[in-house]
Amino acid sequence: MTYATLTADNEDMHVAYEAGIETARGWLGAEIAAPGDDSPGDPVEVTSPADPAVVIARVRAASPAAIEKAMEDARAAAPEWAGRSWQDRMAVIRKVGDLISEYSNELAALVTMEVGKNRLEALGDVEEAAVFFRYYADQMEANEGYDRPMDSLTAAEKTRSVLKPHGVWAVIAPFNFPAALAAGPAAAALLTGNTVVLKPSVQGSHTAWRIYQILLKAGVPEGAVQFLPGGDEVGKAVVGHREVDGITFTGSYAVGMSILRDSTAAGYPKPVVAEMGGKNPTIVAASADLDKAAQGVARSAFGFSGQKCSACSRVYVDASVHDEFLAKLAAKAEEVTPADPLERDTFMGPVIDADAVARFEKAVNHARESGRVVAGGEVLQGTDGFPGHYVQATVVGNLRSDDWLFAEELFVPFVAVTAVDSLDEAMARANETPLGLTAGFFSGDDAEIDWFLDTIHAGVVYVNRPAGATTGAWPGVQPFGGWKGSGSSGKAGGGLYYLGLYLREQSQSVVS
Repeated sequence: MTYATLTADNEDMHVAYEAGIETARGWLGAEIAAPGDDSPGDPVEVTSPADPAVVIARVRAASPAAIEKAMEDARAAAPEWAGRSWQDRMAVIRKVGDLISEYSNELAALVTMEVGKNRLEALGDVEEAAVFFRYYADQMEANEGYDRPMDSLTAAEKTRSVLKPHGVWAVIAPFNFPAALAAGPAAAALLTGNTVVLKPSVQGSHTAWRIYQILLKAGVPEGAVQFLPGGDEVGKAVVGHREVDGITFTGSYAVGMSILRDSTAAGYPKPVVAEMGGKNPTIVAASADLDKAAQGVARSAFGFSGQKCSACSRVYVDASVHDEFLAKLAAKAEEVTPADPLERDTFMGPVIDADAVARFEKAVNHARESGRVVAGGEVLQGTDGFPGHYVQATVVGNLRSDDWLFAEELFVPFVAVTAVDSLDEAMARANETPLGLTAGFFSGDDAEIDWFLDTIHAGVVYVNRPAGATTGAWPGVQPFGGWKGSGSSGKAGGGLYYLGLYLREQSQSVVS
């Protein structure tokens, strides 16, 4: 099960997932706080975006004392965890992956209820979490624990390059991949010998809490992984804490940039792996298969209600095929019927909260004033059968190519389309934003494809992909990381070079 899975016709999968729903329903309403916190914050009800009457959890923000204790415990555990052999840590990490897969159905059902993903997307989220642990373990083994001999200047000298952990690593995880984006950075940090302080999004806390419990069950020492729930204040306290040696943040460009600016507060630069937003373009050439292009854009724009940093939100189409493509995309949008994400046939569920609905309304109102709403455009929340935060899959056109809808990340099921007179114009428009996460291209011409691959400014690119024009990366298959304002490291999660971000090099020369 990956994000590129197109159909859900496996009956055994449905039976297992529906059994997982019953298990996950037994978890609902849990109170979630930092372990051992004697004075947590007042409970905050996390409700399902599909139905606010369903309480997923009551999350209590970690107290200042709990934050201090978590940091102290993570620091105290660091020497023992780092001192284990990489083979020992690798065995524990592989067990985590196996346990996540073992509990995948109940975890996926929880993801569906907590953030509104349909069952295919939720199962993909959970299985990606498991694959991160297995893939990174494979990378650690392939690189022999990042301990390599170097050349020597004399026969008496032995020199090695050894990559060592930084110490305490903070993982700030988002709501939209509550399993995978808590698990992936935690897997990398733990495997490389760091201890981890995990701070999930409030809407995503229950899933992250279950991942935390699996880490402990697999054999990660209690001190080596800490769980700190809460909102922005807890996040700021974690990021700015003196005991934190490195940070992985996944979220908005604005917050990511603030973390990068503040990361030198200790008096020296700390490593920050900031995975930020995207305003991801697709270019459609005159030579493209328009049916495949429309399908790929629709899946990327409307999958998980557009709430992926990789979602396709702008399309530049050769003027000669613009009208035909737009009609096909509009038809795809009109086929999307928002529904309860727990239901078997649902493709698109709700958006996450009222703020997302407000962003959607603002964008639609602007499109109606400055262009044309070609499909969708309606808020369904509050209408019959839609108790949650539901909106329609929406396609807009007839906008100026410099309109802000082509520049601002919205995180809703909304895509803007415009005609261009040449591929060069399309590329200039695609590359002009400060973000560079993913991009797609549809063409039937090999020379055009080579040109696209040579010219696009994005970290993850896809050509002629109906399963997702700009979405669907998988660990070990498509490394996922952004260029420019979409990523700080130049290396991609689920790729060959990611583990090195959690390590620092030491050159060791010993003369006998």
